Amino acid sequence: MKDLRLRLFLLGILLLWVGWARALEVTVVRALDGDTVVLSDGKRLRYAGIDAPELHRKEGPPEPLAREAWLLNRQLVEGRRLRFEPAARRRDRYGRLLGYLFLPDGRLVSEVLVSRGLAFACFWPGAARYREHLLAVQREALAKGRGIFGVLRDTDPYYVGNRASRRFHRPHCPHAQHIRRKILFHSLYEALYAGYCPARGCRPGFP
Repeated sequence: MKDLRLRLFLLGILLLWVGWARALEVTVVRALDGDTVVLSDGKRLRYAGIDAPELHRKEGPPEPLAREAWLLNRQLVEGRRLRFEPAARRRDRYGRLLGYLFLPDGRLVSEVLVSRGLAFACFWPGAARYREHLLAVQREALAKGRGIFGVLRDTDPYYVGNRASRRFHRPHCPHAQHIRRKILFHSLYEALYAGYCPARGCRPGFP
């Protein structure tokens, strides 16, 4: 009798685990750009911890290698059922889900994008679970000049970093004038190696 109860208990645990694992799988129906996808339930998922070049800009053409980032993202995830891990911060300010997708071989989709030089490893509060790993991958891509890391060029004698947001700005940018916790970088390489991301707006290194 005790053996039967134990078996039923273990079976229940197994079923709960299987149900939990399935609940953390999602199907991607469409990649919108290099770091955002649409899921089968219609929700949009923004990859936590990275920032791909802008494909859809309000003004001007796409940023360098934005199309390449989108195409790689499509190749990796469209039409596939993948493991999903939500970030500690579940949604961004636009209401999109925040989290991580994993390929069947265990690789993080964001890792592949960063390793090809098609996305930056970026810090966001509540979405930093794999930050150190992504930053290590970025440093390797940066050293080898892959993708965007071989395209960006220094446009200014120095850049102004924000220690709070881990973003860096061109010195003439309006936001740069109001940063309280500043750090100065003398090259794009220095800023990116330190784990700072180019700020939106007057984006450092972009035409």
